[in-house]
Amino acid sequence: MIGKKNIVFGFFFLVLTAGLGPVMVQMYQDWGAANGEKQQRVGHLQQLKAGDWEEDPETLDELDAKALAVSNAEAILAMNAVAAQEFAIDYIKGGPHAHGNLEALLNIAVGLTLGFLAVSVWLKQLISWSFILGTLLHSGLLYLERVFQVEWAAALLNTGIGPILILLGLLLMGMAVGMGFRGRWVEER
Repeated sequence: MIGKKNIVFGFFFLVLTAGLGPVMVQMYQDWGAANGEKQQRVGHLQQLKAGDWEEDPETLDELDAKALAVSNAEAILAMNAVAAQEFAIDYIKGGPHAHGNLEALLNIAVGLTLGFLAVSVWLKQLISWSFILGTLLHSGLLYLERVFQVEWAAALLNTGIGPILILLGLLLMGMAVGMGFRGRWVEER
């Protein structure tokens, strides 16, 4: 059965990309810690600004000005740390995690559907391999680039070959289903 490799590949790739979930849970814990630090720093800044000198800025002495500047800098750095954590989470969540899960499930669906098609073996093979290679050259490269920071993966990803192969596979699958979908499982000859 030609679609079997897509089904097997899809389940293994789903484990790989869904496995990013626990990684992101740890990242959310780090985000929570950074957010707590931000709340503390901004709260301290708000307390400093509520001082008597705010009504009459002329009463602000050098010591108060230094404390305000330091507190202001700490609050800005804490807010930046929260933003950096949010970016890191979204960078993985919106890339290899979401696309990888989708493309893994797409491979499983394609593999199952190929078993119900009465079309030529070469067309089934072309469809099957276009989805596997498209997945590896899209979300597989996203995984390498965003999780492991592999630089050459970004260059190859920018060619767009992975999404093109997946779109080609979708087009071919649509044509194949239109030509030869059967209500029962079809064995290759």
